[in-house]
Amino acid sequence: MSERKKPHNGRDSDGNFRVKHVDLDDKRTDPDGEDFIRDDVRQGGAVADTGAAAGQRAAEIGERIEENRENVRKLAEER
Repeated sequence: MSERKKPHNGRDSDGNFRVKHVDLDDKRTDPDGEDFIRDDVRQGGAVADTGAAAGQRAAEIGERIEENRENVRKLAEER
């Protein structure tokens, strides 16, 4: 018989996803930091950046996504 009180995979007892919170700037300065981050992503699926520059990276990623959409739209119109 299954355990009914067991949380869903990847979630804690409150129902929130378990994601490792790390300051990526600190990890990058560590000689083995990037390897640790790669391993954490492979095993857990995500790492949340809690550093001061985390919002700036998110804005840059958003801009790149918009730029990519525009490029795809232009290519689709050419065909």
